[in-house]
Amino acid sequence: MFRLLRWRFRPLSGPSDLLYAGSARSFSGSPPPAARVRSTFLDFFRQEHGHLLVPSSPVRPRGDPSLLFVNAGMNQFKPILLGTADPRSSMSAYRRVVNSQKCVRAGGKHNDLEDVGRDLTHHTFFEMLGSWSFGDYFKVEACSMAWSLLTEHYGIPADRLYVSYFAGDAAARLPADEETRRIWLDIGVPPSRLLPFGLKENFWEMGDSGPCGPCTEIHYDHVGGRDAAALVNADSPDVVEIWNLVFMQYNREPDQNLCPLPRVSVDTGMGLERLVSVLQGTRSTYDTDLFTPLLQAIHQRSRVGPYGGRTGEADQGRVDMAYRVVADHIRTLSICIADGVHPGMSGAELVLRRILRRAVRFCVQVLQAPQGSLASLVPTVTHILGDVYPELHSEADRVMDVINDSEAHFLSSLHQGSRLILRTLSSKDYKHGVFPASVVWSLHRDLGFPLDLVDLMLDERGVKVDREELDRLMAESHKVSSDLHSGVQSQVMLDVLSLAELQRLAVPHTDDSLKYQYSLEQGRYVFPACSATVLALYDGRVLVSEVSEGQCCGVILDQTCFYSEQGGQSHDRGYFTWDRLQDVPYSVEAVVQAGGYVVHQVTAAGRLKTGDRVQLHLDQVHRLSCMVKHTATHILNFALRVVLGPAVQQRGSHVSADRLRFDFSVKGSLSVSQLQQVERCVNDIIAANQVVHSQELPLQTARCINGLRTVDEVYPDPVRVVSVAVPVSDLLNDQTDRQTSVELCCGTHLLQTGAIKDLVIVSERQMVRGISRIIAVTGQEAAEAREAGQVLSQEVDSLSARLTGSAPSSLDSAQCLAKEVGVLSDAVDNTSIPQWQRRDLQSRLRALQRTSNTCVRKLETRQAAVQTQALLEKNGVRDVQVDSVETDSLSVLMKTVNQLSAAAPHSHVMLLAHQRHSGKVLCACQVPKDSLSLSASDWALAVCRRLGGSAGGSALVAKGTGNSSDITEALRWAEEFASEKTQR
Repeated sequence: MFRLLRWRFRPLSGPSDLLYAGSARSFSGSPPPAARVRSTFLDFFRQEHGHLLVPSSPVRPRGDPSLLFVNAGMNQFKPILLGTADPRSSMSAYRRVVNSQKCVRAGGKHNDLEDVGRDLTHHTFFEMLGSWSFGDYFKVEACSMAWSLLTEHYGIPADRLYVSYFAGDAAARLPADEETRRIWLDIGVPPSRLLPFGLKENFWEMGDSGPCGPCTEIHYDHVGGRDAAALVNADSPDVVEIWNLVFMQYNREPDQNLCPLPRVSVDTGMGLERLVSVLQGTRSTYDTDLFTPLLQAIHQRSRVGPYGGRTGEADQGRVDMAYRVVADHIRTLSICIADGVHPGMSGAELVLRRILRRAVRFCVQVLQAPQGSLASLVPTVTHILGDVYPELHSEADRVMDVINDSEAHFLSSLHQGSRLILRTLSSKDYKHGVFPASVVWSLHRDLGFPLDLVDLMLDERGVKVDREELDRLMAESHKVSSDLHSGVQSQVMLDVLSLAELQRLAVPHTDDSLKYQYSLEQGRYVFPACSATVLALYDGRVLVSEVSEGQCCGVILDQTCFYSEQGGQSHDRGYFTWDRLQDVPYSVEAVVQAGGYVVHQVTAAGRLKTGDRVQLHLDQVHRLSCMVKHTATHILNFALRVVLGPAVQQRGSHVSADRLRFDFSVKGSLSVSQLQQVERCVNDIIAANQVVHSQELPLQTARCINGLRTVDEVYPDPVRVVSVAVPVSDLLNDQTDRQTSVELCCGTHLLQTGAIKDLVIVSERQMVRGISRIIAVTGQEAAEAREAGQVLSQEVDSLSARLTGSAPSSLDSAQCLAKEVGVLSDAVDNTSIPQWQRRDLQSRLRALQRTSNTCVRKLETRQAAVQTQALLEKNGVRDVQVDSVETDSLSVLMKTVNQLSAAAPHSHVMLLAHQRHSGKVLCACQVPKDSLSLSASDWALAVCRRLGGSAGGSALVAKGTGNSSDITEALRWAEEFASEKTQR
């Protein structure tokens, strides 16, 4: 028997246009605005059914490399579903949850980008209304709540609704979900409206492995008054899915077997945009109040008629498609940039760049809006969505700046790409009618040039791309990107069933408090000894009681002094020794945390079983180096705010033993002066040897600290607060006005800043527009960087003195100096030195490069003039002039040919230069502008091929190389070739 909540099913007779008729609680009168639709959903679950309202997570996934963007409401709750949530975090206590989640589907498995604009329903950004039960209620309550909300509160007529459920799959050995079917029948759904479907439609899986289960979907018929069962899941625009209820009751094992989950969950999701279109009586989501203000704003900026809602052939010039593209994409851009995802060159950033460029193209080319129009739509997006997503208000100016900068860069790239296409079409190597795929792929990958725009430009000239080769290049690039993106998951990561088994066996969570229990005694850090008992062993698939020698496994101890990888800090290194075999080390290869358990990845050096006692030996040098870098990262974060202002936001960091990486929001790269100021601020704090304080506080209490810096993470409760110079208690009680570094942080830190000794920023560059990355080193590495910088600075000083003194008298000496500038530039670019010094030296070297190049050109011109005069005196003026000169420089040879042709404009000139020590032959030629019978490129190519080499150029000027021990024969043949051609 099922414990059912009985809900009266509305009669299926009567007019179907009573969309807002129903109970007193249902919507009535005019169509409800989207904001009310959203709040009704949230209030229904929160106020009537005791759900906790959890804010939307940012669209950049938290620590999930399998996703480019958050694309479903459940993404932020994956740690709960997988059993890996920190038991001290508020998330671990979630039982009933509701929210409206920002989602982006524009890359990876869920990719709606190219469909957006073509129809009336696809979007790259949308809001997912979701409700969840984590081990609380299950199918009965979920179905009943959903039916009540739709029919009682939103007032949707029941005769417009159809329900699908899982029909089972014999091949997968999955039974039909008869339980859900009986629940819907009991609620009152007629059998004719209760439809079975297979795995594709009604079985949900998180991925290749993990929690999964049957789902039931509620569909809405826009027409009504008919039997539309045949149109369910048939891609009909008239019958659409509005709500999906997923019942997670299985776990998909790596071997594809299904096992029952120890704790079942419910995950429901309903797209706000589609729900609003239903409640506002339109088939198009673009006709709802989520989009109409945007469409009106776009029209005001365009030079075309107003939006008409047309699609396909009826949409002349794709104007309405452009309206939809721009309206959708500006929402996505605003949300993503406000959440810290910027247009860039890889991953989510690359996808966002394509979205922005697609929007710019339609905005400028189709809607004929002036440059800057796209960014000017951001305030309209903020007006529509800002109340529920307040970051849109605080980040609006930055969002507009990023869009404007990116648009200007793209329009410049379009001009550059167009020139490259025309140059390729006019090149000699171009095969008529087939455009090289390598050029197209370079345009798309490097300049972001849209592929369909390349096709359009080539079609106008009757040219096609080598599509087969282009597809091959794209597939190859996608494979490399996928391999890099997927990464390799550590074998020791416990799955949901193993975590549940640990809890069933009452295995206590690992006590890792020893990782913080170190002291500073007489200037040396002392780390505690740690002896532990093996509580569990994991072989990568299941828990085992014993592992044998050579077997890779995860070891769970009752306590540990090892730090597990989290919070941007690398895990500790070290080894175990077995109490009964002290001289055999078990090397710890990785340390991770899952669901309160610290798992040490070990390759067993001998037999190991549960109950064994082990001694833990921490690599103290590695740990101390990580502590140095982590404390230095906090100080750097503080120094950046001091120098650049409070708007600087951390966007990511990573701490390892050898260096630290820090990503932060800033409009452009830092100047030399700003870099110096940041370093000075950091090193002043280091030199002061300030005390580093830490204290555990309730999370809500900690968030009240003035000046506290946080990042987008799920923090444990209580949480560790780390401050520099000022005790946490003083900051908490507002007992000081002093500004200092204070952050929520689970990492390990120094007790005093002096151990950092020195910090040098060795790299700072913009990763994407608006996000910079700093790489810094400390201690001895910092001293070495400063020393290397001094050496390079002295070398630049010396070279500058030689170049700015007396000018080189010979071409050889000038070329040597120019080469020195190039070599020194490479050294400055690639040596670890202070970044401010690198920028300064690069600027000086660029000036020296210009000076040396000018000197070389002058001496080359002078030498060419001498050789030209000698040739004129020797040969006079002829129709065909072929001779040899002494030079090692192809540039001098070309200049000599140019000058000789200028002196004898009707002559066909070719000069060869023989490098006798190597046998290499340089070739240069030029023909008169009115030469129809002989082109320079043909002449050079013929001669150089005869010499076993190659050549290239234009019809007027060409150059090449070859090899020969004697060029006498080549000179004779070259003259005969030209004479024969010119005498025809």
